[in-house]
Amino acid sequence: MERTVVRCAEGHVFSTASFPMQNLGPGRLGPARLLRCPRCARLRHSVPVGVQKG
Repeated sequence: MERTVVRCAEGHVFSTASFPMQNLGPGRLGPARLLRCPRCARLRHSVPVGVQKG
């Protein structure tokens, strides 16, 4: 299973086994997803680490 490294809105970096709707691509829904951050234990807007805001 492939893991994706992501950064939450609070700046915490973690990896996840699943990145919801990853196969739809950034052009369709944008790169960000709502994931539960293991550091702050809240649902946070998260993006893959390689993606820049802009």
